[in-house]
Amino acid sequence: MPQVLVFDVNETLLDLHALDSEFERVFGDKRVLEMWFRQFIENALLSIISDVYEPFGVIGGGALEQVAARLKIPMHTDDKTRILSGIKTLPPHPEVPSALERLRDAGFRLCTLTNSTQAVADAQLTNAGLAPLFERVLSADAVKRLKPAPAPYVYAAHEMNAPIGDTRLIAAHAWDVTGAQRAGAAAAFVARPGMALDPLAPQPDIVGNDLAEVAERIIAQG
Repeated sequence: MPQVLVFDVNETLLDLHALDSEFERVFGDKRVLEMWFRQFIENALLSIISDVYEPFGVIGGGALEQVAARLKIPMHTDDKTRILSGIKTLPPHPEVPSALERLRDAGFRLCTLTNSTQAVADAQLTNAGLAPLFERVLSADAVKRLKPAPAPYVYAAHEMNAPIGDTRLIAAHAWDVTGAQRAGAAAAFVARPGMALDPLAPQPDIVGNDLAEVAERIIAQG
């Protein structure tokens, strides 16, 4: 079974809803956070399809302006900066630290692979107190291709000195799970509230409602 576990960061490990209060303040409705993140991912996927690379944070800022324009709400520079800076200080979901510790103590090698830039990824995991649990913190920015393009998953396997078939991507996003599997990796899906797998895509062999359940099933497989 795969011994290298490659973790997505945003929503998988860290709780994006910590930004709810900022969206409530700026837009008057915290649900705009979900609208923004969907637009964010849509624009990131467009960048992959059109083969025009932009750093993930730049795409996020553009998506924020796009959502504000759609809602006819002014997007002031200070508000944009506060929201995007808040990504660096997201807290982990409650079960995440202990689940990661269990996996590490069971002998698995842990790394992260995020679409965020290296600087943002390092800040996120340091501020969340998770950095010491990972062997490597990796960014798709290194290959100038965002997940779910194959290149980032291949890059992560290379950096961990493992065949891609010996890696398992763990994510709360169906597109990330599918991208990893189609690149040759195994995958596990963290079915957080509101998340669902694509029924037309390859199905991962491990699914859990949170990272604790996923960790338990990975350990049980050995």
